[in-house]
Amino acid sequence: MATLYQLHSTMDTLRRSTEEMSRTWRLGDSIVLLGTTVAFVDWLNAYLPDSDIEGVAAIYALADDVAQLTANTSGKLDLDTKLSALLTDEEWVALTQNTGVSSTGFDKVVTITL
Repeated sequence: MATLYQLHSTMDTLRRSTEEMSRTWRLGDSIVLLGTTVAFVDWLNAYLPDSDIEGVAAIYALADDVAQLTANTSGKLDLDTKLSALLTDEEWVALTQNTGVSSTGFDKVVTITL
């Protein structure tokens, strides 16, 4: 089983949030970027190795959160290559309840918001 980390951070707190996540990180865990955190996906990817986080199974974002980004920002982020999937609200709920979306399932969901 694995952990699903729900990460909601500003750019100012992203490094600290990543360090907090690393304290309990296990190979095969996944991340959901909530709110504007999706705009910092490149920074997150840079901070992961610094925090000794390896073996990320998936990085998700909510479709509604991505829709809030400007078209220019979305284009520059190239999210199709950096995210495992965009989730609807229903898929997000299903993911956190171990139903349907993930074949591996999650034994816990941890939300980090600093």
